[in-house]
Amino acid sequence: MRLQLAPLGLAVLLLQPVSLYAQSAVPGAVPPSTVTGASPALPPLTLAAAIERAFQYNPGLRSARQDVAIAQGQRIQAGKSLNPALTFVREGLRSSGNTTTIQVNQEIELGGKRAARIASADLDQAAASADVATYRANLRADVVTAYFDVLSAQERLALARASQQLSERVTAAAARRVLAGRISPVEETRARVAQASTKIELSQASTELALARQRLAATWGNKLADVAPVAVPTEALASHQSTAQLLAQLSGAPQLLRARIEVERQKSGVELERSRRMPNVTLSLGSKRDEQAGIRQTVVGIAVPLPLFDRNQGNVLSALRRTDKAKDDVAVVQANLSLELTQASLRREAASNELTVLRDEILPGAQHAYESATKGFELGKFSFLDVLDAQRTLNQSKALYIGALAQSHRAAADIERLVGNVEQHGRLLDAAISPQEQE
Repeated sequence: MRLQLAPLGLAVLLLQPVSLYAQSAVPGAVPPSTVTGASPALPPLTLAAAIERAFQYNPGLRSARQDVAIAQGQRIQAGKSLNPALTFVREGLRSSGNTTTIQVNQEIELGGKRAARIASADLDQAAASADVATYRANLRADVVTAYFDVLSAQERLALARASQQLSERVTAAAARRVLAGRISPVEETRARVAQASTKIELSQASTELALARQRLAATWGNKLADVAPVAVPTEALASHQSTAQLLAQLSGAPQLLRARIEVERQKSGVELERSRRMPNVTLSLGSKRDEQAGIRQTVVGIAVPLPLFDRNQGNVLSALRRTDKAKDDVAVVQANLSLELTQASLRREAASNELTVLRDEILPGAQHAYESATKGFELGKFSFLDVLDAQRTLNQSKALYIGALAQSHRAAADIERLVGNVEQHGRLLDAAISPQEQE
């Protein structure tokens, strides 16, 4: 019987080998559903459902969305004009000789302060939205990574259960040969030692699965690892793009978008500080009544601060330097993203090449070698050490396949985390750079 592996998907790695072991296992073997920790009462958790659950319940994402609501409130406040002030002045204590003045003072903003304040608030809102997009991209990548960690742990547990069944089979065959006087009892002892080691492997695999489920549950804020068995994704993987093609899409990366919006925010801060160099004018209008003379007079006034000393020079300079720093930060972010994206692309390519070699050459050969050694051992042609070596080689090959497949998905998740949704983020950047004034 030759090992059959489909091109993609974790299911093709161990679903068929587990079935193969079940056919040749000792009576009472554990079925595949129990091997992977499945429960008839719980439907399997799909990748799309895990991502949706994280988007809905992750506390960090909810907190980021609150920042958007906060920015919306600040935008509303930025568009409000200054309130007038009512002044009441009474001179003198006697009713026959006092004067009473009532006036309204209104401060008038000059220099484009309100428009600059609105533009700055618009960009604060765009920055908060960009933070949400960045958090969503990171969260989605974390969910994908945790999901495939659980899937890999499930398959490792299935492999450990299958290894235990294989060890029981080999031990039983060794016991029969000892009774028949065909081999030394030492061979049976070795088989039982190997069978005991599979119990340790099984315990380690169970612990690894529990930890992986805990990490997945944490992505939607659940401290308890009440995660149903995850299902093998049925959707096809994204088309493999070269490193050069991925780097060409880097301009739409969420983190780079956030850095560019920060430049625009700091530029708006410069305009806001420059507008504050122009002093505001306070207009006064009121009425003054002289009780002794019995006359009423209209009071008109204007107050203009004289910018002789403080013309907001320091704040303007600080805003300019913050803009320069934001521009430098864009270059730093772009360099770091280029490096991380190149590394993720190379990791995915290396994992893909490793999967191809394992699927097409190593796994079929290891499976055939193990089946031949097992049959030969039962017929007395091979020693137990030959079977043990073949079994160890097969299990190591399958473990390598699981690791390479998980690494491939981690790299793909990192690429999506870095590149993100180019079209969506591009529209967000356009809206941030050319904000429309909201009334």
